[in-house]
Amino acid sequence: MDRLPMLCMLLLVMTSSYEALTVVDMTFTLGADTVYWPGSPPFNMTILARGNQSGGYWYESNTFFTPEHGGTHVDAPAHFYEGGWRTEEIPASHLVGPAVVVDVKTKVQADSDYLLTVDDIKKWESTYGRLPDKAVVIMNSGWGSRYPNTSRVFNTNTPTIPATFHFPGIHPDTATFLTTERDVIVVGVDTPSTDLGQSTTFDTHVILARYNVIGLENMANVEQLPARGATLVVGVVKLRGGSGGPARILGIVADEDPFGNRTGSASSLGV
Repeated sequence: MDRLPMLCMLLLVMTSSYEALTVVDMTFTLGADTVYWPGSPPFNMTILARGNQSGGYWYESNTFFTPEHGGTHVDAPAHFYEGGWRTEEIPASHLVGPAVVVDVKTKVQADSDYLLTVDDIKKWESTYGRLPDKAVVIMNSGWGSRYPNTSRVFNTNTPTIPATFHFPGIHPDTATFLTTERDVIVVGVDTPSTDLGQSTTFDTHVILARYNVIGLENMANVEQLPARGATLVVGVVKLRGGSGGPARILGIVADEDPFGNRTGSASSLGV
């Protein structure tokens, strides 16, 4: 489906039946407790003004500092691929699409180093049909419940040492499948990285970036989306020269989504 008619359909659904929509905020709040990869400086906000002014009005203004990659955020392709889109180069049409939620919570409970497989994707397809065009594929590992406890997010007693990290990710073979055999524009996870916590070569990052597929990390409330039928909208700061940035991610659930899919239940398929 051409992207312009698809976006027009999304707007039509939103304006004609707003009362039938559920909007899920899939974003952890950016602040002092935001989880960053070791070596990143922490979030900081400085209050410039906050109070009643001489003119009789209230006024607030702040400055803030944050690394690009922390909390709920976007990985632009340039993050792991030379020549890939930088943050401001990501087309707006690649920040909205039909959400596909693959539930692997049971497998992750048995193995914290679990990798989402091609078989997991194909099992989803056996129930819901082939992945839709321009899909946003999201792994639901149940990991979001650990946020913002840094030790629990990285699953280690030494969260400053990446070699000790144990959290699930997406198998590089799955990244290859999604980028070469399916039409996927975004891949998201509820963990700190699309790669396995134990990864040292970040193969999944590299594969996704090579094909200009956007990465979403530390997504919140993934379990509130149905397995199919929701629409994901990604807001990210349009940072010139950026390799990513803080995101505000919204999942829009309607009785019937603008991509022609009937929405499912709020719990996604376990595979």
